[in-house]
Amino acid sequence: MDIELIRNYCLSKKSAAESFPFDDNTLVFKVANKMFCLMDLNPPFSINLKCDPIKAIELRETYSGVKPGYHMNKKHWNTIELNSGIPDGKIYKWIDDSYNLVVSGLPLKLKMKLIKE
Repeated sequence: MDIELIRNYCLSKKSAAESFPFDDNTLVFKVANKMFCLMDLNPPFSINLKCDPIKAIELRETYSGVKPGYHMNKKHWNTIELNSGIPDGKIYKWIDDSYNLVVSGLPLKLKMKLIKE
């Protein structure tokens, strides 16, 4: 999967923003200043996505390209190796899930602001 496609997909999310808060090689996507995707720009390319803890374990057991979140809370984050044969549609779905998990955890006031945008 192409990292530019993932970048564009993440930025298509409502109120999504990108930044490099850690270093020049880790692109971070946030909604309401909360991370939902981190992208390693160095080969081999990978992304970190937030995930429901039970689903995170299931995905790791099902796909060899899904690992516990690198430098993240391994209960809530997975690292997905982009060139591991996982279908693009699955990766897009997991990005959606990560974004939705973050939005669902926002205070009501922020959620309402997102709806109005």
